[in-house]
Formats: sequence, structure tokens, C-alpha cells
Amino acid sequence: MKKKSTSVLFIIPLLLSVLALAGQEMFSAEPARLITTFRFQQFSGGVMVLKARVNEYKDTLNFILDTGSGGISLDSTTVVELNIPTEPSTRTIRGIAGVRQVNFLYNATLRLPGLTVDSLNFHVNDYEILSSVYGVKIDGIIGFSFLSRYIVHLDYDSLVVSVYSKGDFKYKKGGYTLKPLLTSIPIISSNFRDDDRFSARFYFDSGAGLCFLLSEDYASDSMVISPKKKLYLTQAEGLGGKTQMQLTTVKEVRIGPYRFRKVPTYIFDDTYNITAYPYLAGLIGNDLLRRFNVTFNYPKKEIHLIPNSHYYSPFDYAYTGLGIYDTNGKVIVEDVIKDSPAEKAGFKTGDILVGVDNNFSGNIQAYKNILQSTNRKMKVIVNRDNTLIMLTLKPASIL
Repeated sequence: MKKKSTSVLFIIPLLLSVLALAGQEMFSAEPARLITTFRFQQFSGGVMVLKARVNEYKDTLNFILDTGSGGISLDSTTVVELNIPTEPSTRTIRGIAGVRQVNFLYNATLRLPGLTVDSLNFHVNDYEILSSVYGVKIDGIIGFSFLSRYIVHLDYDSLVVSVYSKGDFKYKKGGYTLKPLLTSIPIISSNFRDDDRFSARFYFDSGAGLCFLLSEDYASDSMVISPKKKLYLTQAEGLGGKTQMQLTTVKEVRIGPYRFRKVPTYIFDDTYNITAYPYLAGLIGNDLLRRFNVTFNYPKKEIHLIPNSHYYSPFDYAYTGLGIYDTNGKVIVEDVIKDSPAEKAGFKTGDILVGVDNNFSGNIQAYKNILQSTNRKMKVIVNRDNTLIMLTLKPASIL
């Protein structure tokens, strides 16, 4: 009797499963369709800049493609130069330097190569600091307002953006699909390790030119960083201005099944709580994301990663304590951190960089790339009060 009873108990669920499957009817979505492809430029930290126009204005503008933006925006200087009419609003935005009220350009059109996107509401912000960091005029930021309408694939090997319509999309084999929390900025869970093992939520931010950032509140409350580690004071830039952060490394960061070791990490005193502590611990930036070819499928709330040729690229462990910015085509020293290699080398605020290690291009990106070399002396020629001076700089390593 026990055998019969047992057989029946197993058969009934199987029958129910068969009946349930027979009763299901599934309508497949239309396959996603390739709409357009176009190139982007890559700057320090992996930040992406692409070309587009707004409305009927003929000027081609530079936009950062930024998953950390909950909308779409224009630079205030660009708005003035093109005489673009905007309207005041009561809405505010938060950045590393504070909270500000913003104007809007409503119901506008973004014109990308091969694609016109209408009915967009651009807010207006000041991106002068971003222009000086990257050495090109940054006219705006493209975020959720665009990404939410399409499937967007970024190929960091060929520096090409591919835009697809919504629909069934087949990801390339060999990758991994993240399932982020997504309202406007994607949030993913990640495990990382330093003095202990931790699991927390992070913004997935392609507009952040760094690897990994922790809010100081989270780092101190969770006792994340080993007390034996040295923290280096450094300058960082973002929406709203400049701020000082601490720079160190953590032993390991995981994104899905992928592991990165000895990851450069910023510790940020987040006065305006842009990192949303305690709900979030910080953000994962584009210096990690650029190591994958990435598909943002916001309609299905998926992000697909597949390692690319940059996956094993070395991290930047160099520390100079030197803050340089492009001002009217000149690379100028604006910050020298106390007791840093830059101060020991004799740099002063206001110095104009003429050449770095035999590179006299005047290109801030080229200079930054050279300054990433650690524990090697390099000659830097500066113009100080119309006098050329040669300084010897030896960047330290944060390892």
C-alpha cells in the first residue's frame, strides 16, 4: 500500500505540470532590429563621448554617454552660445559639489548618426569642469531618457555604438547577463574583499572615469579598508565641481562571475549623499566597465557583459597629487596636494605644462597617460611666469 500511495503522489504533480504547459500560450516579441551604428571617442577612465545635434541647430555637439544620468542634459555655456531657449523649473539635481535648480529645454530632438530621437526634455547644467578635465568641449550628457528607448551595445574594441529597437535580442555567447534594479540609474549587487568580504549594492555608472568608489560613511561603518593601508589624498571631478577624495585599493571586486584584483578605489565624503547611503555603498565606474563589451537592454532590465581585449589591461596605480586642467588650450596646474610627489617635485598652482617626458603635444589626455607610469622619474617642463623650468617628477604607487 505504501508503494502505491507513493507512486500516486509522484504522478499527480507530473500530470499537473503537463496540463499547465499544455495550457500556456506565449506570444514572442518582434526581434530587435539594428537601427544604426556610429563611433565614439574614449577618454581617461574609459569615459565615452559621442557626436550628436539638437533640434535644427547645425552645430555638432559632444555628449558623454552616461548610465549614471537619470535623464538627458545640455551644458549651460552651449545653451548660451547657440541661443537655445529654455524654461525655468523647480526641479533640482545633485552633484558632488551641491544641489542646484535647473532650467529645461522641453520636447526637443536629439539627432544621432542614423537616428532621430524626439520628445526629450533636456535639463541644463554647467559642464565646464568636465570640458577642462577631458580637453574637449562637453556639450551635454545622454542618459536614461535615451537608453530606456532602445537596446544599446557598446563595443570597446572597435569604439562603436550599435542601437537596436526594442524586442527579442540574442546576446553573444560567452558572456553574462546582469539583472539590475532599474528605475533611472542601474543598480547591481557586487561582492568585494579587502580586510573582510562584503556584499553591497552599487550604481553601475559609465560616466564615472574610475574603477570603484565607496562612500566614506559605508567604508567607515562597515570597516572595509584595512587600517594598515595608506590612503592617498587626491582631487576628483564630477557634476557640480571638484572635491578631494582618498585613493587606495581593495583586494578584489566581483561583477557577476568576473573578478578583478587590486582594484583602485576612491573613498568619497559624500556630503550630499549622491551615492544614496545606506541603500547603496558607492558605484562601479567605467574603468571597470570598459573591460567588457556591454549591451544595455533597459526595456528588459538586463545588462549583458562579455570580456573584451581590455579585460586584462593593467590598472592605473600611479599617484602624483597633481591636478591638471585644460583651460583655453593650455594644460594648467590647478591643484598640488600637500606632501605629494608633485609638491616634492616643485610644482606650483598656475604652472603651465609645456612638455611631459618629451611629449610636447599640449594634449591633456596624452599628458595624463604618461603620468600613469609609476616609480619612474620623468622630466616635466613648465612655464612659470613666462620662464621655462624643468621639474623631475616620480609618481608613487598606491599598491
